[in-house]
Amino acid sequence: MDPVLAEIYSTVLGAAPFVIAAYALIFLVLCGYVVFIMTKLKRTEKKLVALEEHVDALK
Repeated sequence: MDPVLAEIYSTVLGAAPFVIAAYALIFLVLCGYVVFIMTKLKRTEKKLVALEEHVDALK
């Protein structure tokens, strides 16, 4: 194997755990954000239904 390629591969493979950890962290943050948004959406839908019922009751 070419010595230059061996040095590049050793540098890349040494950094692999950090790259994997960074992607895992981004994935976890994204999943948390999706859960947060879904919770807010469900709460807003409940409020909208309650508002619609209240408006219907006023008619």
